[in-house]
Order: sequence, then C-alpha cells, then structure tokens
Amino acid sequence: MDVRLIVVTLQTLLPVLYAALVAVYGITFFGSAPVLEKLKHPALIVVIVLHLVFLVARTVLFDHPPITSLFEIMTLLAASIGGAYLYLELRTRVHNTGLFVLSLAFVFQTISSLFIRDLLVIPDYLHSRLLGFHVSAAILGYTALSISAVYGLLYLMLYHEIKSSRFGIIYSRLPNLETLETMSHRSEAFGFVMLTIAILVGVVWLPIVFKDISYLDPKLIGTIAIWCLYALALAAKRRGGWQGRKTMIVSLVGFVFVFISMMVINLYLSSFHTFH
Repeated sequence: MDVRLIVVTLQTLLPVLYAALVAVYGITFFGSAPVLEKLKHPALIVVIVLHLVFLVARTVLFDHPPITSLFEIMTLLAASIGGAYLYLELRTRVHNTGLFVLSLAFVFQTISSLFIRDLLVIPDYLHSRLLGFHVSAAILGYTALSISAVYGLLYLMLYHEIKSSRFGIIYSRLPNLETLETMSHRSEAFGFVMLTIAILVGVVWLPIVFKDISYLDPKLIGTIAIWCLYALALAAKRRGGWQGRKTMIVSLVGFVFVFISMMVINLYLSSFHTFH
C-alpha cells in the first residue's frame, strides 16, 4: 500500500477513531453496556497501534520525525496520552477514567489533523539523536502533566459530589479521592522530571547547533516558566504540606498555562523551535 495513502487516510481517520473511543468510554461510564465494556479495551489497543503506524508512515514519507511544528507535536502528544492511558489501565485495572483522558487525546489529534502541514525540506540538525532525546523527554513530560491535570479535574468533580452529598454516577464510577490524588501527583512528578531532562539536554544541544543562540528565545523562556511553576507546586506539596483540593487546583492551573504557552508561543512568536 502506498505510504502517502496511509498517511492521508489515517490523518483523516484518527480523530474519528478517538471520537468513537470517547463515545464508547462515555456510554460505559454513564450507563450499562456489557458488550461495549468488553470491547473498549481492545478498541483502545487498535487505535493506539494505528496511531503508531501513522507516525511511522509519516516519518518514512517525509524522512524526518514529526517534530517540526506545533501540529506535528500535537499528534505525538495524542499518541503519547493514549499510550500512557493504556498503560494505566493495564497497571491499575481502573477502566472508568478513559472518557476524560482520551478526550484530551481526541482534542490534540483533531487540531493536528486539521492544521498539520507537509514539510519536505528541513534543516540537517533535525536528524540529531540528541534532539530526538530532547523531544522524547519533552513529549513524555507534557503527556504526564496533561494526565495529572485530568486526574486533578476528576478529583475536584468527585470532591464536589461528596461535599454536596450527591452520591451519583461520578461517585459510583470514579476511584476514591486518595487514588485520584495519588495518580495526579505521580504523573505530575514524572512530568516534572522529564521536563527537567528535556531542558538540560536542550541547553547542552543548543550551542552545538546554533552558534549565535539567544537564551531569551520565547519557547525557552516559556518552558522554564512552566518548569518553575511546577517546581513551586511540588515544593508546596513536599515542604508546605499542601494536599487534596488545593494541589489539584494547582495541577489544573499549570496545565492551562502549558496549553496557552504552547499555542501562543508556537503560533505567534518567533522561535528557533520553528522549522518552516
């Protein structure tokens, strides 16, 4: 089968598949559907495999990994979020949070599929292995921070249900507050470590490739600002004794800052991270 046809087909199909996954997880979360309950995990595996095929096919077709624009990064984020959630399902045996986590993957993939462009000519330094390590760490970091925010939101939803003495669907379907808080904190800590590695590798790699590099680059400043925000949040939890609702709000605020930073800096500000 022609590689370009695979890329074009999956680029169109992936948002539909993620939408279908979100619908299936939504139906099983809010109602009883034994058939869909059995199918949703295998369906998730199929979508993740197809997404990986898309990423490999696109890499082969254009002879570079999909890291040259915001919208290529978004499809990597979508795949990473889906893969991370699949791992969480296998590890924790919790199958009721897919509606919320996979909705994020759907949003990222839909934006990517709508606006992604084909770059046929790219700088030689994009083939650097050190760059690949830098980007991989950054993607893992942002994925973990995204998942942390989702579980923070679920925590707040469940907290509100309990506080209001309304023990409905949210209360009966979600894990308990302690589990949600633990999953959010662990994801946030992992994301912070990966973001730290990405920054350190980037600082080493930049002077090698760009002789006249300015460390006042908007993307670099934005990433360091995000790192500082999460560093303060983790310090508040470990040293200041913050826990529960307050820390979940911090996770959500951090993620909103990450998303706005990604969109504004990549779309409207000049940066050496822009390759077109």
